[in-house]
Formats: sequence, structure tokens, C-alpha cells
Amino acid sequence: MSKPAASRPSPSRSAARPRAVRSLAGTVFVTRQVHFNSAHRLYNPAKSLAWNRKQYGPCHETHGHNYVLEVTVAGATDPVTGYVIDLGDLKRIMNEAVADRCDHRSLNDGVGFLRGIIPSTENLVVAFWRQIAPRLPAGRLHCVRLYETPRNYAEYFGPGVA
Repeated sequence: MSKPAASRPSPSRSAARPRAVRSLAGTVFVTRQVHFNSAHRLYNPAKSLAWNRKQYGPCHETHGHNYVLEVTVAGATDPVTGYVIDLGDLKRIMNEAVADRCDHRSLNDGVGFLRGIIPSTENLVVAFWRQIAPRLPAGRLHCVRLYETPRNYAEYFGPGVA
């Protein structure tokens, strides 16, 4: 005796069909950190040694930091990957643009794109933005943050942002 039609699986249920997937709408901020170690000296060559000592205190002498660089990228998630940006790609960009070029070097004279600037944390975040932004899709870079110490950092949101 055959089974009743109601108990047999229907052909549409038994065939494997891919499920529709989607990304959710909204602007997402994704942040990646990299680390590097560098030395610097806060010194303005246009001023006297006495002025530099008074202005920068012990930081007018060469000293080092274990920097933490954070880069935040903003955007909508890709409907295929679900990513704003592949974090592996962001890490590679950060390393190539900044960390590999600065690690274990003097920020005063050992890094070409920093020559001629006072390597304060404030100047560094602007310089790092300029190195990273062209390597990312337009409009994606949201913030560059640089920790000089766990308690001291500067952040930059790009040109024209107050």
C-alpha cells in the first residue's frame, strides 16, 4: 500500500535552495589597532635650546614610546560580504602606510614623510591620516587615533572637521 500524498515530502522542500541573505542598513564604524615602537624628540629648531627645554621639558631629549595606532573606517556593510572593510586589508594598509615605516626609527629624521615636522602626537595623527586616506576607498576614513601612552592620545577626523 502506498503512503498518502500528505506524508511525502514535496519536491520544493526537498531540493536544497540557497537562503537569501542581506546586510542591514546603517553606517558602521570599524576600528583596527596596530602597534609600533619609535623614538622622537620634541624640538623646534627655530627656537633656542633654552626655549625648547622650557616648552617641552624632558621631552626635548630623545626618548621612545610604544605607540598604538587606531584607524576607524565608516560605511555601510557590503551586501555580499557583510563587511564595511576587510580587517585584514585595513591591517595591511596601516602597516604599509605607517607602522612598518615608523617602527624602531626616529620620527625626527628616520621617516621620510615626517621630515621637517615636530613629531608631537598631534602632528603625527595628521601625517598618518595623509598616508592612510589615499589607500582607502574615498570617504571611508573616519578617524586616526594615536596613543603615545595609555593615558595620552590625539585623534584626527580629517581636513575641515573641527
